[in-house]
Amino acid sequence: MNKTRLVETLKAELSRQYERAVAALTGSREAATGTDTRAENKYDTRGLEASYLAAGQAGQADEILRAISLLEMFEVRDFDFDDPIESGALIEAEKDDEILYYLLAPAGGGLVITSDTGEEVTVLGPGSPLSRNLLGKTAGTVLTDPDLMILEVF
Repeated sequence: MNKTRLVETLKAELSRQYERAVAALTGSREAATGTDTRAENKYDTRGLEASYLAAGQAGQADEILRAISLLEMFEVRDFDFDDPIESGALIEAEKDDEILYYLLAPAGGGLVITSDTGEEVTVLGPGSPLSRNLLGKTAGTVLTDPDLMILEVF
């Protein structure tokens, strides 16, 4: 599995999310300032609600842009068999007789991307409990929460 391609796939997915967020933001801004949401009386809050929505969507778009920026600066490196897990590691693990793949990345946590070989890879951000639990471990380690055996670290 090519980690550089995985990171490129992750950036592409975040870029698609950013484009959708900007499109939604544009619609929300238009709704907040348009004549359709102009208050008809002192109890009419449609314009105010639309402005809150636009502010939230602007924050989401900014967050995605920061994530893309972090991934642009992210240096992918290979790990040896006995290297401790840290950000950038691609982990092959076994849970309940199923092989799972995790990529520890500085951003994009929670996304599932498909590798160049067809495997699904779950991205773990730095704040995820599993990511924190994996840090410093090595291949061959068995975790108990969740029950997971680390098979290989790339």
